[in-house]
Amino acid sequence: MRLIAYCEGSTSFMAVEVTSGTMATISPLDDFYADTMAGLEMARARYADRQSPTRPLAEIRQIPPVPVTARVLCAGVNYRRHAAEMGRELPTHPDLFARWASTLVADGETVPVPVGDGRLDWEAELAIVVGATLSGASPEEAEAGLLGYTCFNDLSARGYQMATSQWALGKNADRSGPIGPAVVTPDELAGLPDLAIGSRVNGQVMQAASTADLIFSPSQITSYASGAMTLRPGDVISTGTPDGVGFSRTPPVYLRPGDTVEVEIEGIGVIRNRIVNAGGA
Repeated sequence: MRLIAYCEGSTSFMAVEVTSGTMATISPLDDFYADTMAGLEMARARYADRQSPTRPLAEIRQIPPVPVTARVLCAGVNYRRHAAEMGRELPTHPDLFARWASTLVADGETVPVPVGDGRLDWEAELAIVVGATLSGASPEEAEAGLLGYTCFNDLSARGYQMATSQWALGKNADRSGPIGPAVVTPDELAGLPDLAIGSRVNGQVMQAASTADLIFSPSQITSYASGAMTLRPGDVISTGTPDGVGFSRTPPVYLRPGDTVEVEIEGIGVIRNRIVNAGGA
């Protein structure tokens, strides 16, 4: 199934895509994540019952498909070829850093170039959304506790990121975490661990790789993180980016206002966002 979040007025909802271009509402978003098992059962019922009321996706305003309380963890240097282009040795443990949920935006939303950093860079990533409470989980338990997979663009302000040994500012610029367009349940992604993943800027291919090049799998990263912190439904773990990022090019290439950046993952879809000035234009 493909799960989609949207907002009407002040209320956020989770929905299931019934046909290409139509969806049926499941429940308020917070209710869904309060009991994901019940939410998935309702989603299956809505999907199976073709008589359920549906709405065109074009009529709704999509939002990030996770609660505002989500913790967002991202893996750095988790593709072999990306490690090579950075001149790094392969890590022995997942190298995780944190993002704020407030940086997340949906497909189609604009992303500003930070006022203090003109080196905004793209990073196509496969992300997982946690569907169960996980603490000290084995990789097998972690895999069973995944709600699904989605696209993520870990847009990075490289000036801030590389100015010091701490990455927090560079990885938390305003509105710099596009996520979506849907959370795809694991049964729909039989192609893992070999999914095509890539990015484009103004239609030009920048990254073209496969998740088979991942160093640590989504379940391994999730298991590792759960050993230190209890993961809860709605938390996000992004699994790193392949080679082809802008700062590693000669000369480096960065995103500018007016650019359109896309991330596409086989079986999940495309997130597309326009880059704007800090003022919004």
